[in-house]
Amino acid sequence: MKFHPLWLALLCSTLTQPLQAGAFAQTDVVHQAGDGVIRLYGPGGPDTALKRAAAAFQQETGIPVEVKAGPEATWRDQALKDADLFFAGAEQSMSAFLERYPFLDKKSTHSYYLRRSVIAVQKGNPARISGVEDLIHRPLKVVVTEGLGSYNTSGTGLWEDVAGRKGKLADVQQLRRNIVAFEQGSGASFRAFTNQQADAWITWVHWPLNHSEKADFVEMEPERRIYRGLLISKAQGADASTQRFIDFIDSPKGEPFFAQDGWTR
Repeated sequence: MKFHPLWLALLCSTLTQPLQAGAFAQTDVVHQAGDGVIRLYGPGGPDTALKRAAAAFQQETGIPVEVKAGPEATWRDQALKDADLFFAGAEQSMSAFLERYPFLDKKSTHSYYLRRSVIAVQKGNPARISGVEDLIHRPLKVVVTEGLGSYNTSGTGLWEDVAGRKGKLADVQQLRRNIVAFEQGSGASFRAFTNQQADAWITWVHWPLNHSEKADFVEMEPERRIYRGLLISKAQGADASTQRFIDFIDSPKGEPFFAQDGWTR
């Protein structure tokens, strides 16, 4: 088959174009922070502790702090304009933000707390789940969180890490057979867990702690337990008082707000 020279030239040009790092964030919007308000953006889950810390910091200093959380699509456009800080609940999640938003200062990125994986169960634990071994060996309905290749969430790969911790392929295979929902993000997973009355949801401890009216939780066996961090990255040109808020989060004054949600050092 012969190609017209013009088509051939266009094809070669397309194939040789490099992929742009952070192409997701290419926009005509100019990022302008430094407006006197410290603005944080990130996923739902870690935001509850950050909001409590922000309220305490604002009361102490008079410096206003706003925390906007949820699926990235709900805050992305605004963050492109005025974000001072981004937060994430896992290293891989923050790495995606750093790739997508070129105005973030990679050198400022730091992990401040860790939280553990748990098994969220319906109130009263009617299925009498005692640990991950039950999720693998019993015919239970399990919900898990995944990015599904297109969604930035700290839950990506969590269930597989938990199931595979002992190096037994059969554990991963058997747990997968019990999964009734692979949901994009923890918010969607929580809705699936409640709406489907699933027996269990593999998640992070702050979710059942902050929804105790609808869920209890069971600790995972120590050899199955996974920890992922709370990471914060500062925007270039961030408000001058931003570092004061970061220091507050990292101080003995800030720690209780995170301990309340199960975050540890």
